[in-house]
Amino acid sequence: MHLDKTRRRGAELEDAILDAAWEVLVEQGYPGFTYEAVAARAGTSRPVLYRRWPQRDDLLLATFTKYWWSQPIEVPDTGTFRDDAIGFLRNADAARSHLFTLLSVQLMDYFRDTGSSFSELRDKLRGQGRPNSLETIVARAVARGELPDHPRPARVINVPFDLLRHDMLMTMRPVPDEAIIEIVDEIWLPLLNR
Repeated sequence: MHLDKTRRRGAELEDAILDAAWEVLVEQGYPGFTYEAVAARAGTSRPVLYRRWPQRDDLLLATFTKYWWSQPIEVPDTGTFRDDAIGFLRNADAARSHLFTLLSVQLMDYFRDTGSSFSELRDKLRGQGRPNSLETIVARAVARGELPDHPRPARVINVPFDLLRHDMLMTMRPVPDEAIIEIVDEIWLPLLNR
């Protein structure tokens, strides 16, 4: 156990705990993701964790939220819808393929124990008041006159990322560039221009 000589407080302590929690989750999976393991790794005590996150699920969500948003996916602004969409999917693939692999392997026990799903975890992570990147890309394209200006269902807006995530989860590896281009050219562009 690593004990600091200096007393950490506030954001510094919380960052240290969440970094330790991420390391425990990656190394030991959900079964090993315990207050004891996280406290030992962070060099603090279990009561410190309980005060901030009364339930293990609270600690897990805080850990994922910190990790998820510490590595944002860059949304390119190339001047064309197609290039923005392809660039975003490439960036998402580079930034998230390892995370989806980790999620699928390390969190199966969590999903089984809680009766929840990837979708519910995604909604919690997304529910932090942050804009949807694909909505931003579509809005820019509408403003430039590249797409018709009419409402689109969220499911249509999210199709490219849903397909990318599906390929990541099915293959457990990064998605080939040809597949990313196909998602945009053969599926999303025709769907948006309907």
